[in-house]
Amino acid sequence: MEGSQMKKTPVRTLVDLLRWRAETEGERTAYIFLPDGETEGERATFAELDARARRIAVGLRQLGLSGERAVLLYPPGPTYVAAFFGCLYAGVVAVPAYPPRNNRGLPRIKSIMDDSGAVIAMTSSSVVSRMRKMFDSLPELAVTELFVTDDLQEGLEDEWVPPEINENSLAFLQYTSGSTGTPKGVMLSHANLLHNSGLIQQAFGTTENDRGVIWLPPYHDMGLIGGLLHPIYVCAESVLMPPAAFLQRPMRWLEAISKYGATVSGGPNFAYELTAKKAIEEEIEKLDLSAWRVAFNGAEPVRAETLELFSSTFERAGFSPRAHYPVYGLAEATLIVTGGTESDGPKVVVFDKKGLEQRRAAVAENGEAGRELVGCGAALGDQKLAIVDPETSRECKSGEIGEVWVHGPSVAQGYWRRPE
Repeated sequence: MEGSQMKKTPVRTLVDLLRWRAETEGERTAYIFLPDGETEGERATFAELDARARRIAVGLRQLGLSGERAVLLYPPGPTYVAAFFGCLYAGVVAVPAYPPRNNRGLPRIKSIMDDSGAVIAMTSSSVVSRMRKMFDSLPELAVTELFVTDDLQEGLEDEWVPPEINENSLAFLQYTSGSTGTPKGVMLSHANLLHNSGLIQQAFGTTENDRGVIWLPPYHDMGLIGGLLHPIYVCAESVLMPPAAFLQRPMRWLEAISKYGATVSGGPNFAYELTAKKAIEEEIEKLDLSAWRVAFNGAEPVRAETLELFSSTFERAGFSPRAHYPVYGLAEATLIVTGGTESDGPKVVVFDKKGLEQRRAAVAENGEAGRELVGCGAALGDQKLAIVDPETSRECKSGEIGEVWVHGPSVAQGYWRRPE
């Protein structure tokens, strides 16, 4: 749906958004799930997703959990999507987390449970036995109640009552990777999420005529916000596959793009490099990537050599090098911060290596040792961006290297229980 049409609707929260889609586009497909990355499984319409979310919300309210936090422990798929919206529909703060495959993943789950103050973990019937066994092995988690959401009685959704929330209400906690310490929960409001979806629409030019293919983990910002929430914002269809299906055989990603005529898809730089290096001629010949107009690339440094490798490998399958769309973003700003003009293609500049080491950005002269850097565009919408010296908090002059500081409606409310 075009941005101007969105502004004419009474949408202040994600609950309003999905309810509106269910009422006006109820029979339209929202998601297509590929459980193994190839075979089509379930299709979910906006109306079906809304009904499941209301059913789960009633279950959560019956447990007295409105206003509380709930950790989501699901394999990627329809049950996870419904549970996420079920939390929002109940006024429960969702806490997405990667479901541990073995006991080694339990310390992170315990850290997230402890920090968020979650009183319950939500899961599906397909993994609840495994989750219970693992939780029972750790005394601190053994007392945690596991709420199974995909076997609730049909008709329960009719008892749903809209939650008392507004645009500033907390929607979910996005926990950071915790690679340098205890994971921190980024507090994202409904207003943050709707504003950032608007920025993505501005950057990608997405409409209801687009279709995405997403293999990214739905527990983190790019997969959750870009892959699950943004398509609802623009009333577009999204084809979803588990991250494991991509990692086991990267070509599944491009085969799905080809099969469904996807126009928007992407991932971190490594995904493009891995797919290009794993590709074989017989598979490339069967692809049609001509519809793919936005190949977003973010979450880690974008490398010029990767863009060139991917383009040279898949141009004969209809991929346009101008589709490459480097982006910059971070969880603390919801997701996207900067992007280019869609039709321009990526901008690559060679900088003087020695200058970069001295925190100066100077274009390399002929004959000088240079390093190629890929631009990620400019600040989008009404967001303000500055390059700042972190030691002096002074804005850098042209050519100086500093930290990226962002200000605007997409910037999160802060870290959970960490006032700063």
